[in-house]
Amino acid sequence: MTTKRIVSVALLVLLVASVAMAATVPAGTRITVRVSNELSSGRNHAGDVWEGVLAQDVVSGGKVIAKAGSPVKGKVTLADSSGRLKAPGRLSVRLTSVNGMPVTTGAVARQGKSHTKSNVTKIGGGAAAGALIGGLAGGGKGAAIGTLAGAGAGTGVAAATGKQEAVIGAETTLTFTSR
Repeated sequence: MTTKRIVSVALLVLLVASVAMAATVPAGTRITVRVSNELSSGRNHAGDVWEGVLAQDVVSGGKVIAKAGSPVKGKVTLADSSGRLKAPGRLSVRLTSVNGMPVTTGAVARQGKSHTKSNVTKIGGGAAAGALIGGLAGGGKGAAIGTLAGAGAGTGVAAATGKQEAVIGAETTLTFTSR
């Protein structure tokens, strides 16, 4: 190859590389993705990487920047596991790349269900059942003892089954906004 031809090829490679590097997602662009695997506040940790695909084309200025089905990656930015009787789980994720292009987005957050209704049902139901059984077995004094025993059993059930994790299921569609 001649020197002139080598220089021409090198310039062409640099031009293609600079065009590829210039492809960015402008601030304010909405990016809708489909998550590949389930994310959970009980299992994931801040810093974990997740993957998915674009659910629809990313368009800016009337031009398609990335096609639907293109790969995306993101990062878990917050993962607080649920307590047993209070504090539902919290989970927050961001998008970090679209089809290999780095991107910065706002977070999408989820929170687990409140413990209150579930706990009241379990503890109150246990107390009512204990009072009924105690009342039938031992009258007024038995009802009082049964209420306490039933409430204790209901609290134990609530503690054993009470985790309310925040979950983003596999195949869930999330929409991020680029910054």
